[in-house]
Amino acid sequence: MKRLAVAAVVALGGLAGACAAQAPSAMQATATTPTGFLDATVLQALVDAVPPPPVEGSPAALADAAGSQRMRALEDTDRWTLAIRHAELRPTIAISHFDCLLGTRLTPEQAPSLIALLDRVLIDANAAAELGKARAFRARPVGDDPDRRSCQVVSAAGRASASYPSGSASVGAAYGEVIAALAPDRAAEAREMGRQIGISRLVCGMHYPSDVEAGRVLGEAVVRAEAADPGYQASMAAARADLDRARAAGLSSPACAAERLALAAPLP
Repeated sequence: MKRLAVAAVVALGGLAGACAAQAPSAMQATATTPTGFLDATVLQALVDAVPPPPVEGSPAALADAAGSQRMRALEDTDRWTLAIRHAELRPTIAISHFDCLLGTRLTPEQAPSLIALLDRVLIDANAAAELGKARAFRARPVGDDPDRRSCQVVSAAGRASASYPSGSASVGAAYGEVIAALAPDRAAEAREMGRQIGISRLVCGMHYPSDVEAGRVLGEAVVRAEAADPGYQASMAAARADLDRARAAGLSSPACAAERLALAAPLP
């Protein structure tokens, strides 16, 4: 596949990849820690519904390993570059992952209420994933293979950290659900982008396929639970006003052409 300029793909992410590169978990990618919407009891119930990781040596585990190995074909391609950008999950930057499907250019200045909402969603989605990881340890692809490249800088501790379920996939899916609810005319596209954020973790060698799938299911469940909270409902109303104003402004993102090409590449 023809290589695109990195600058084109990460135009809206700035130093996103570099910022996220130091943090293997989604929570570490945020500079502040607001309060989530869900209490520990609700989060634990959501995690209890997630199946355990595949048993080592089982057919499912072997399929995971094969799927992860196939992703190595995407190293240094356009999709790899997009995965670098997707590694950034701080809402102030991660909102740009949804610019192209919304036909706008979101900034923290335009969408403070949306940023505040996603800050709290990030807390819940990542906390749920961390509870899941505490149940049973599963190594990451970059932990199982010390020579495996990642699209981010990973410390020794990061390589040795738990992989199942994927916190980044959980957060990405949760963001997708929120944007889908705020922009129902683009709901399918928003959910797909949330899924692609998780797939980027496969491309990066940070997770196995079942890690990402479990994270996706968990992130979607988190947002369904949050929807019953009055505070979440009030935050959604304010965020919707932000998003409506941003979409009406008619701005566009210079990264969209590169993003479309990267996402059009078939996965191996």
